Amino acid sequence: MLNLPVTEIFSSIQGEGPYVGARQIFLRLPKCNISCPYCDTETKVLQKFRLETEPGSRVFEEMDNPVSLAKLLELLETFDFSIHHSLSVTGGEPLLWVKELQVLFPQIREKRLKIYLETNGTLPNQLLEVLPMIDIISMDIKLPFAGQSFWNVHESFLRNSLPKEVFVKIVVNEDTPQIDLENARDLIAGVNPSILTILQPVTKTRGINAPNPCQLLEWQSLFLKKLNNVRVIPQTHVFMGQL
Repeated sequence: MLNLPVTEIFSSIQGEGPYVGARQIFLRLPKCNISCPYCDTETKVLQKFRLETEPGSRVFEEMDNPVSLAKLLELLETFDFSIHHSLSVTGGEPLLWVKELQVLFPQIREKRLKIYLETNGTLPNQLLEVLPMIDIISMDIKLPFAGQSFWNVHESFLRNSLPKEVFVKIVVNEDTPQIDLENARDLIAGVNPSILTILQPVTKTRGINAPNPCQLLEWQSLFLKKLNNVRVIPQTHVFMGQL
């Protein structure tokens, strides 16, 4: 029987991208294959994971890691699927657990709950293994940092995502180089200029500051020269006080 380590399970309001305001069940999984400088999420596999005792209560209990997939499905079903738009599978990087997700996702879909995948967009082959079971893909484009760039895998990932509803998020800060933005824009345009693209101002952390309003307007104009649908959306759950 397959087991899956979990970081936390809770019910909240989606705070990023075009589904801002939608009620979702969040299944956060550990581990990540990259280390973004602005990341504030726990990615280690912990001995215990947090389970919200009642949807939206913000009261948590701790349970042992890892958990069997049968038990995980049972825990997810304690959340009322009828009031939730989808199951947001997030991380870390969820596609590091693709073998387990291949088993879990069909069981979730049988319960008529949509699968919303939040991913860093760097594992295109793993995506293909679960693609038929996913409804919505929230794909990050990670701009270069610390001598690392991801253009080739991002392009492959985005092309693989086209059979599904997919949108792209790009986190930007006050020091984001314009050449990186141009490269990201051209990558998306080369795949499909109609793909919804979100410029997401970074939430201030570790001395990394958000762009000013003029920068955001300038960058949105830059993207709109080649793309059809470009929005600026911050992390709204932060100022709403949501998880």
